[in-house]
Amino acid sequence: MVAGSPTSPEPDPVGTDPGSVSSQRRRRASVAFWSVVGALVLVVALTGGQDDSTGAGRVSQAPPAASPTAGADASASSGSSGTATDGKHLARSRPVRLLIPKISVDAPFTDLAIGRGGQLQPPPPNDTNLVGWYAKGASPGERGTSIIAGHVDTKTAPAVFANLEGLREGDRFQVLRADGRKASFEVSEVQTFDKDYFPSDRVYRDSPRAEVRLITCAGNYDRSAMDYTANLVVFARLV
Repeated sequence: MVAGSPTSPEPDPVGTDPGSVSSQRRRRASVAFWSVVGALVLVVALTGGQDDSTGAGRVSQAPPAASPTAGADASASSGSSGTATDGKHLARSRPVRLLIPKISVDAPFTDLAIGRGGQLQPPPPNDTNLVGWYAKGASPGERGTSIIAGHVDTKTAPAVFANLEGLREGDRFQVLRADGRKASFEVSEVQTFDKDYFPSDRVYRDSPRAEVRLITCAGNYDRSAMDYTANLVVFARLV
């Protein structure tokens, strides 16, 4: 556990019908995504070592699915090297590994998809070194806003994003992709938001550039709500 974390209850099973949960569970943390095309409204929950240790935001709209033609001109715009240059974008490609040297992150990716209950299925709750990306949205390096989420802790130990708050403006990290390219990102902003006032439109809105949001929980752990009180969001852009 991270310092100050309480003893954790068993997490809810993935795909629980939101209509059948108790009033306390209805307050569970949810990843809220912004859509400029009016896509399906849903609650997205990332359940961690606590009941909800990696939730991010509240109810908003789902992100638009990435266009199959997005980034079609990327090869010409990104040059001949395997690393994108300033202001460019890459073609769509599945992320393979997240590397954040400053906070010692070297983690594989798993796809996050919408489950039968209308919720984004989280990474395995007890895997301390795994990040997930919303696979229907922009891939890291592709034009648009790519969403990467990770647990802050599990029931037994700190998890992959335990030290995410250590990032600062100007820090860089990389995403290794299935196409063999390495997308490098520079942090532009690090903010902590109270979950009751999570700015979904600001965090998740689409972008004409290639951007990434790294998201985990923050703040204090509220035993009555079985939830952290805030979300940490790292804003970054392709360089």
